[in-house]
Amino acid sequence: MKPPLKEAVALEYGRHKVPVVTAKGQDELAERIIEEARRHGVYVAEDPQLLNLLSRLDVDTQIPPELYTAVAVILSWVYWLKGMTPGDEKRS
Repeated sequence: MKPPLKEAVALEYGRHKVPVVTAKGQDELAERIIEEARRHGVYVAEDPQLLNLLSRLDVDTQIPPELYTAVAVILSWVYWLKGMTPGDEKRS
């Protein structure tokens, strides 16, 4: 039996009003995306259900309104972990 595929989707938020899919991949590419994110201090969330929904989007696509709440939960957690408040990302 084959092991399950490793998948990753990267989102960018701050330069746009809505998060945008900036990268996605499976297996080795997913590993590289995760490794690069961690190397730059980017929080990596492991949410299989959200991954399933985001992986259906194309790169350079804004997340659709029906995913706003799910992504907002992840973003709020990231802000909290980094001691940030909304808008801080625009000051860098």
